[in-house]
Amino acid sequence: MMTENNFPKDAWRVLKDTSRTFYIPITFLQKELKHTVASAYLALRAIDEIEDHETIKNESKFTILMQISELLKKPFNEKEYLIILEPVRNKMPEVTLRLGEWLQACPESTLSIVMDTTSEMAFGMAKWVKANWQIQTREDLDDYTYYVAGLVGVMLSELWEVRAGIKTDRELAIGYGRGLQAINILRNEQEDLAERGVSFLPDGWTRSELFEYAAENLAKADEYIKQIDKRSIVLFCRLPLALAHKTFKAMKDGRKKMTRAEVEQTVEEIQID
Repeated sequence: MMTENNFPKDAWRVLKDTSRTFYIPITFLQKELKHTVASAYLALRAIDEIEDHETIKNESKFTILMQISELLKKPFNEKEYLIILEPVRNKMPEVTLRLGEWLQACPESTLSIVMDTTSEMAFGMAKWVKANWQIQTREDLDDYTYYVAGLVGVMLSELWEVRAGIKTDRELAIGYGRGLQAINILRNEQEDLAERGVSFLPDGWTRSELFEYAAENLAKADEYIKQIDKRSIVLFCRLPLALAHKTFKAMKDGRKKMTRAEVEQTVEEIQID
């Protein structure tokens, strides 16, 4: 088990390569939470790469994700994991191949939370892979966004309570995750349709209803942050949310995303308050 003093520097490289958006706020956290959230993000990204892979068939994705979900319900077995991955191993990126290392890097006091969350997310991803992401109703959209993002909010809330004694509302925590995911859906709507033939809009919805869905959940996210009184955690939560709000506005104004300069300015602004 990794300790605070020997958390692998290599993990920070992979994290930065995988997501600059989350790399920065994770660095705001204090040691044990920082290491837990870094490990969790890498673990969740590991399975996300399976769900999103462009050339692996849905049947294979479903089988692999379900097997990983079951594997994570017990102490992690590296050999079993590599056997599960074997059919697609040569197509997998580094972050997926090294799942065992990310879990090993997680502090022991929070490992069960990270493994439980990754297991549940793998199950939910498998469910929606099998359904070919056919979102028909608002309930379907809520279910999908719960598994791929709301669940992250729930995990973070559990971590805040265990490591910092901070209690937050579960529904607001889910709203925090859903709000960020709704922005991703809006931003990638045309790309998802063109490249994957997937639309996350429920039947009868237009982009306008999806904007309303995002706004509703971003409002819950705003309320969620108000329940947190530890500065390092507030900063962690505030940056992705500030970027989501500004991306929302940019898209409302007809742009696809924020400029790099706007992102850098936002990073500076949230640290001033």
